[in-house]
Amino acid sequence: MKRTATTILATAALLLTAAGCGGDDSAGKTGADGSKQVTLTLNWVPYGEHAPFYYGLQKGYYSAEGIDLKILPGNGSGNTVKQVAQKQTDFGWADSPVLLKSVASGMPVRSLGAYLEKGPSSVEFFTEEGIKTPADLKGKTVGGTPGDALYATFPAWLEKNGVKQSDVKVVNVDAAGKIAALAEGKVDAIMGFFHDQAPTIESKTGKKVDVLLFADYGMNLLGTGLIANTQTLQKDPELARKFVRATQKSWADAARDPAGAVGAMTALAENEPAPEVLTKQLTLVLPLLGSEGPAGVNTEAQWTETIDLMSRYAELKDPGAPKAYWDSSYAAQG
Repeated sequence: MKRTATTILATAALLLTAAGCGGDDSAGKTGADGSKQVTLTLNWVPYGEHAPFYYGLQKGYYSAEGIDLKILPGNGSGNTVKQVAQKQTDFGWADSPVLLKSVASGMPVRSLGAYLEKGPSSVEFFTEEGIKTPADLKGKTVGGTPGDALYATFPAWLEKNGVKQSDVKVVNVDAAGKIAALAEGKVDAIMGFFHDQAPTIESKTGKKVDVLLFADYGMNLLGTGLIANTQTLQKDPELARKFVRATQKSWADAARDPAGAVGAMTALAENEPAPEVLTKQLTLVLPLLGSEGPAGVNTEAQWTETIDLMSRYAELKDPGAPKAYWDSSYAAQG
């Protein structure tokens, strides 16, 4: 049966209450049936990228690992990382650049693998604008949200593609208002994650959307992936292994059965987009996965590239090696 919004909010409230000041050590409490009660907090309210989790939940992949999983909506990767750091949720789904900044600030969290190896950072605009390359952004107004990785790296991305910062007017827009700003013609383009926003914009406006992907023009930042509290990993590494194993299977099988994944999300999620939008979002996200091996298995070179970019352009202080942010041992299970 589909959970109601009230149920989701009540569950989240109970988690926050249990966490108190700084959280507790209750990750994976054992239920009456012997299963581990586990929560996963998403980076945002449910959209197509999250369909594989609901697919795995419906197919029983998590229960097969002894995990009683509850999926909770998020309100931005930064908030999700904080909840994991404070033990208000067991696992999180968050953007890797946000994770880097959070670890650098002292939060006890680690990535268990970035699933989107090709980052979704992009500039989005209506096809009628006639924008084909970064050079076509000259004279355009682009909406962005101060503080996020896209906003921080956008000037360097422009210059990398032969466009002066002064050639493009950047307008500060709240994250929740970017789509409306584009739809209402207040800006010519927006910075955002194309696989999430483009289908939503097309659905709302009836207009075709095109994008310029940062990764296609010389600047790739690892995207979203699983994160956990370092104490959770120390106290119960087997729980993390089981969770990653179920998640990898969920993503692999959802990629083979997108329609089934959309159906599972429609049945189990709350306040999700319409099925046709979910389908477009999931279709766009799948090519961002790594082409070799299970999803979530990364290389040191990939993490080094993202760390280097964040260090040079997004004020990542004292960056360190990939192992400071990422534990490769879990996703390597296959």
